[in-house]
Amino acid sequence: MGSSKQKGGGFNILNNDSTDGHGGYGVGTVSLNNMSPVFIDVEDGDAFVDMGALHARSSVEKGIKFLKDKNEVPNGRPFWLVWVQTDMLNGGPAYAGVAACEMTVDREIRRGYKSLPEHVNNMDKAMKGRILVEQMDDKSKDILRNYLETFNQEMWDRSSDELKNGLAT
Repeated sequence: MGSSKQKGGGFNILNNDSTDGHGGYGVGTVSLNNMSPVFIDVEDGDAFVDMGALHARSSVEKGIKFLKDKNEVPNGRPFWLVWVQTDMLNGGPAYAGVAACEMTVDREIRRGYKSLPEHVNNMDKAMKGRILVEQMDDKSKDILRNYLETFNQEMWDRSSDELKNGLAT
């Protein structure tokens, strides 16, 4: 496996947010303070966080026009964008919600494939603590599992059995 690079910093872990019940500014808004986008570069065997993905401006997405039909990008390099939500579980911070989205990028023709509705829906599901990794291939699951464990073993240990079993290969 390649070395793990971190673009744009590490995980957002349990920041204070404006929806803590005080009734002030921001109540009722969606907080992305505990959301981190993790990219899996399938070919390089690498994983990295790129916070630009929160606004579709990651290093993977920059300069690429995304199409809705995967067949229009036959030579696309495979990636997974995995939304990782951290929250308190089992006495401390843990990976609480994890949802993967398929993406391909062909830099040569500046085109890529992704399903924007899938990306939005899966981000929402991760925020709600859902685990959606069954669609990933085994190599990508291994890369993600190793990345999450290496990033913080204690967070991995506190995470749900559903996540651990979902990433088992």
